[in-house]
Amino acid sequence: MKKLGFLVGRWVGEARLLRGSGEPVVLAQTEEAQFKLDGLILEIEGVGRTKHDNRPMLQALGIISFDDETGTYHMRAFNDGRFLETEVKLLEGGKSLTWGFALGSIRSSSVLRINEKGEWTELAEITIDSPPPKKLLELTVKRQS
Repeated sequence: MKKLGFLVGRWVGEARLLRGSGEPVVLAQTEEAQFKLDGLILEIEGVGRTKHDNRPMLQALGIISFDDETGTYHMRAFNDGRFLETEVKLLEGGKSLTWGFALGSIRSSSVLRINEKGEWTELAEITIDSPPPKKLLELTVKRQS
């Protein structure tokens, strides 16, 4: 779990969230990541608020754990009254994660990276049936001092 320590902290910035068929909504985004249970799990809470009235539009909570037997990370994520469980892969370089899910004809994939500026970037794409993937979420946040 210590390999995920690069995410720990409070992060602030912006997110673009696709809602319906229109233009993406720009949100003031926060991400808070902290180890819990003596480092057994990493809890990540993301909240995106509308800029005009500070109303929460995106609220997500992810809990990542490590399975010693299989050597894999797993996440249970909660969002919009639903949850999913998925495998999380730590990518080369050690400062990137990827995960996704499939439900019938719907598929999503997400990549979280710490870029060269030290920013947490995340891109989530969704595919329904067979058209090309659409950006569902794109965010960039900076660690708050």
